[in-house]
Amino acid sequence: FHKPDGIYTAMDWEVYPQGLYQILKRVHDDYAVSAMYVTENGAAFDDVVSADGHVHDERRQNFLANHYEVALRAIEDGVPLKGYFTWSLLDNFEWAEGYTKRFGIVYVDYPTQRRIIKDSGYFLARVAALSQQ
Repeated sequence: FHKPDGIYTAMDWEVYPQGLYQILKRVHDDYAVSAMYVTENGAAFDDVVSADGHVHDERRQNFLANHYEVALRAIEDGVPLKGYFTWSLLDNFEWAEGYTKRFGIVYVDYPTQRRIIKDSGYFLARVAALSQQ
């Protein structure tokens, strides 16, 4: 079942950032934990190297931006979120999918092992730099 206006990843998972906010808030409200960590959050999209040699993964950038936004809102609403780890640094071997799904913020050309920082990787670098200000 797909919502007509839904956004889906290459894994056919619905993108629903509000769900992250809801679960963070619920765990905080129901269990009064002293610290919370998002240990793996990311999305697979059909990334390709463009003619300019870059990987323009706007959908992943939007995914990350929207999830970071709701994580920050949860913190503002009192959730003790102490860490957030994006999945994944590199495109990698996924147990059920092999090398067919790309989650990384760095593209891996598997035959040559060449790495290309995706636009989402540069986006994450800018976010990290802003958080240091």
